[in-house]
Amino acid sequence: MVERLATTPFGGAPFSARNFSLRAEVERRQERLRSGESGNQTGTAEKWQLIRALTEAREAYGLSDRSISVLEALTSFHQDRELDGKTPIIVFPSNAELSIRSRGMSPATLRRHLAALVDSGFIFRRDSANGKRFCRRDDRGQVENAFGFDLAPLALRAEEIFSRAEEVREQARRLNRVRSEITLHLRDIAKTIEAALEEGRAGDWQSFIERLQVLSGRVSRTGDIRDLKLRCEALLQLRIEVEASYLENITEEEMSANESIFERHIQNSNTDQNSELSGKEQDTQPQATAPERKSVGMGLKDFLKTCPQIAEYARGGVHSWSDVLAAAEIVRSMLGISPSAWAAARQSMGDIPAAVVIAAILERAEAIRSPGGYLRDLTRKAEKGRFSIHPMLKALNA
Repeated sequence: MVERLATTPFGGAPFSARNFSLRAEVERRQERLRSGESGNQTGTAEKWQLIRALTEAREAYGLSDRSISVLEALTSFHQDRELDGKTPIIVFPSNAELSIRSRGMSPATLRRHLAALVDSGFIFRRDSANGKRFCRRDDRGQVENAFGFDLAPLALRAEEIFSRAEEVREQARRLNRVRSEITLHLRDIAKTIEAALEEGRAGDWQSFIERLQVLSGRVSRTGDIRDLKLRCEALLQLRIEVEASYLENITEEEMSANESIFERHIQNSNTDQNSELSGKEQDTQPQATAPERKSVGMGLKDFLKTCPQIAEYARGGVHSWSDVLAAAEIVRSMLGISPSAWAAARQSMGDIPAAVVIAAILERAEAIRSPGGYLRDLTRKAEKGRFSIHPMLKALNA
């Protein structure tokens, strides 16, 4: 005969159809787990990992950090590290002990957060006839009946909680990437405008200043990602216009001086590229096609040693040259290089060499005032056959 535990609360605690249906669903899931009908689901979880995941996902469930603290205190009364939801997991702490493990929380506050946990379906009340929390033991000292709080619902929702936590982490990563881009755009626009004014460059700089002021301000850590993306796109457009205006007023002599960090290494090259590949053909990392490899002049593994920063922008890591190209697409946007400049570079250099150039520019970003202008200048040289990627990469290793 299956033991039937109490499903209604003691005393004046409210009874709700929602909580009753949650209990019925938990019992159905427990029955499926015991009968082996739940497939890969186990209904078990390491309790501290589960609490950590729920802490990360608490806003998705409408739980406060103090409610999580109470839940953490409740799970500490369960002796095993693993929560197995196939059967009830009942803990029965006194109010005094629960208050101590909840950092001295007052009885009224405890009741409020316990109610929140019950309402969210993470714990159930298993009240005795008089509402007391206790257990009955058999002749061998084993728990026979227990009345208190049931943690089985928490264990049964482990898979859902871990999934929600991962979603929250991914959202945080996306938010941080956008925030980082906004910060870079704000800094570079302001510095370019400042340099233009100090150098007396022609241009509608006052208009740019006013637009920048509208888009400036603190970059919120908890702002809506859609609003932040709109702000980032507006800043990117402003940055493109500011850099284009600045670039229009740079002489060829100034451009050459600004790019001296690479320019001294750029030269007409008739080097036998087969010799440059010598000793690298056994690279076990995924490689470009033969024409792309020949134009890059090194294997993927050596390239990543030369330009390691590009890997930080590859969502799943760099495993092939196509991953480098995808990361370069992100980096060129972050550097403020316009789509047209990027397209022209790919047309004249080839996709992979253009991506490698972006990676090289990223390595020396602090020394290049206008990455977009610099790329356009290299593109013009490539169109005339006066640009080789190999000296640039060798310069980074120097």
